[in-house]
Amino acid sequence: MQIIPDKVPRHIAIIMDGNGRWAKQKGMPRVLGHRSGVKSVREVTEAAAQVGVEYLTLYAFSTENWNRPPAEVTALMSLLVETIKGEIRDLNKNGVRLLAIGDIEALPASTYKALMDGIEKTKNNTRINLVLALNYSAKWEILHATKLLAEQAAAGTLNPADINEELFENALSTRGIPDPELLIRTSGETRISNFLLWQIAYAELYFTPVFWPDFGKEELLAAIASYQNRERRFGKISEQLV
Repeated sequence: MQIIPDKVPRHIAIIMDGNGRWAKQKGMPRVLGHRSGVKSVREVTEAAAQVGVEYLTLYAFSTENWNRPPAEVTALMSLLVETIKGEIRDLNKNGVRLLAIGDIEALPASTYKALMDGIEKTKNNTRINLVLALNYSAKWEILHATKLLAEQAAAGTLNPADINEELFENALSTRGIPDPELLIRTSGETRISNFLLWQIAYAELYFTPVFWPDFGKEELLAAIASYQNRERRFGKISEQLV
C-alpha cells in the first residue's frame, strides 16, 4: 500500500473496540479477547513507528468501563499490569516512550505502580510516543481542566479574561501532546464514546468493521491511506489550499 511519507499524520488515536465480541464469536471468554488484543497493540505500535507517526494514543480503559462485570474489570486490570511489566524491555528495544492520560491516580495501586514504572523506564525513548488512555473520559478531562482554571481564578493567580485555547489545553491531560489528525475506531461502531472530544475537533474519522484483535499493520496502513486521500480544509475552501 502506497503511503506518502510527508503526509503521515503526526498523531493517531485509536478506539480499540471489539475484543469481547471477537472472543464471543470464537466461543472464548471475553478476557481472552482482551489478551489477544495485546498482540495488535504491539503490531500497530511498530507499524506506526515505521511510517513516522510520532504519537499513538490508545483508548485502553474508560471511566465507563468500571460498569462492566467485576470479574472482567479485575481481569483487565491484571492484564494491564502483566502487559506493562512484560513489555518494558521491548518498548526500550524499539524506542517506544510510554505515556498515560486520564484519572490515573484513581487506578488500583498495582496498576498505577506498574504504569508509573513503565513511564519512568521508557522516558528517554524517542522513536514513538505510546499514550495509554486509562480511566479516561473526555467529559471528566474537560471538567477537571475547568476546575483547575477556576481554582486559579479564585486564588487571584489567573485573570478569567486571559483564558484562551492555549491556557485551556495546558490544563488538559494531553498538555504537550499534539492533537490527533486521525481517529480510528474498530469493530464497526461509529461513535466517539467520550474520547478526546476537545482534541479531535478537526481530526479525520475512520471507522472499520475489523475487530481490534484482527487489526494489524495492513489495516493501519489502509486507514492512513484513507486519511491521505482526504482534503483537510479547516474552514477554508479548496481553492485556498492550492
